[in-house]
Amino acid sequence: MIGMLKGIVEAIGAEEAVIDVNGVGYLVGAGTRTLSRLEPGQAVVLHIETHVREDAFKLYGFTEDLDRAWFVRLQEIQGVGAKAALSILDVLPPHELANATALGDKAAFARAKGVGPKLATRIATELKDKAPPLGRSFSIGLPVHGDDKPGIDAAAPVALPPSAGAARDDAVSALLNLGYPESIARQAVATVMRDAGSDAPLSDLIRLSLRVLAP
Repeated sequence: MIGMLKGIVEAIGAEEAVIDVNGVGYLVGAGTRTLSRLEPGQAVVLHIETHVREDAFKLYGFTEDLDRAWFVRLQEIQGVGAKAALSILDVLPPHELANATALGDKAAFARAKGVGPKLATRIATELKDKAPPLGRSFSIGLPVHGDDKPGIDAAAPVALPPSAGAARDDAVSALLNLGYPESIARQAVATVMRDAGSDAPLSDLIRLSLRVLAP
């Protein structure tokens, strides 16, 4: 199975891109948000989720592995296929997805194209008490083997992880250390990030979350 592609963007379509890896062009399906971050001729690292069917072998690519992890998580819900999962990721990046699931915010999921009220409710209900997916190890800043190879810019901005997710996880961890149940802690932090903004400092996230949890 293919887990990652590192190469040059050869072409971009409405729902896919061609990535040239040492002269071989890989056709990779992707959402609008991912495709908007690519440019022909650009060096890129794409985290890949491979779907194998009886009549098809399909690659889906993401500039951040956490997006790929959410792509997998969303498809665990009955009625959510690859197309719907990509549509959700187009309107809800990972940190917003984590907040929406913690709050059971069905309206957030219903913003995605092709996701009706019934499916949005099912997604919100089934994911509410689940911790966000972690992704593979290189999604948290560990170096990917081979970053020093010539011809590829290892510092390309498309590989940077979102800081909002790290702040949220640190705030949740602090609440867990204080004895709060994980689902309650995640809901409190999600409420604060919704009201105060995803760029709120960690100290504010913890302080305001404790205020939300106060009796």
